[in-house]
Amino acid sequence: MPRRIQLFFTQEIIIALQVSSLLFFFSCSLTVRSVHGDYPSRANIFVYAGCSQDKYQPNSIFEENLNTFLSSVVSSSSEVTYNSFAIGNGTSAPAEATVYGMYQCRGDLHPTDCSKCIGRSVNQIGLVCPYTTGASLQLEGCYLRYEHSGDFLGKLDTSVRYKKCSKSVDNDVEFFRRRDDVLMDLQTANGFRVSSSGLIQGFAQCLGDLTVSDCSSCLADAVGKLKSMCGSAAAADVFLGQCYARYWASGYYDETPGSHNNDEVGRSVAIIVGVFTGLAVLVVLLSICKKAMG
Repeated sequence: MPRRIQLFFTQEIIIALQVSSLLFFFSCSLTVRSVHGDYPSRANIFVYAGCSQDKYQPNSIFEENLNTFLSSVVSSSSEVTYNSFAIGNGTSAPAEATVYGMYQCRGDLHPTDCSKCIGRSVNQIGLVCPYTTGASLQLEGCYLRYEHSGDFLGKLDTSVRYKKCSKSVDNDVEFFRRRDDVLMDLQTANGFRVSSSGLIQGFAQCLGDLTVSDCSSCLADAVGKLKSMCGSAAAADVFLGQCYARYWASGYYDETPGSHNNDEVGRSVAIIVGVFTGLAVLVVLLSICKKAMG
């Protein structure tokens, strides 16, 4: 090959590699944004709330302590997925002004998403339970609770707070076998656990202030209530005072808007990168031919 053509060819290869590197970086950047820029949409879905009958006075010491607690959980949730607080305890303020509270995020949430979920809970709990001395709020991805007494922290509570049962599955021996396998596995969770068997999936979680033995007792109770209350349901949720369990048949829950958008973005990125890559290669080839002929 003549030296002049070889030189031109080498230069164009270098240009092509530089263009390809830029396109690869561009596509990776967009892909990362499409995957991580969309907060898991189901985590914000409201599940249940509970409000005490007692009210506090606006501008009271209790309200000041409550605001401190709510600010503290937002700050803490960006670092850890569970924490508990006692605001005003041990001060000269009256005992009834103390705020005890805790929050917990679902075990598979990243701290960033946990913080977003807790932030949403903090914004909602005052609207759902205005001026109450005790309140709890459960979203799909996180739980928030406060009281003027701290005796609920670390105390086993298996009372039913919420349940949801889907339509029944009839005469499907394989379904029930798989479901029971999942529920049996969930009972052994120490904190948070995800389980699956065939097309059946599920997860369970205890609050972080429970001991291992109390967590096991709570989850055993939750699984028992899933079976007794929801029978042959294709999907079921049971939330107790300090734990919850859920199972569903694959495909029962619709695809979230976030995951659908991620697929659309991914396809768009692939098309854009493909077009630009094709144009870059064409320009390089035309340039090589032009210089070789000249």
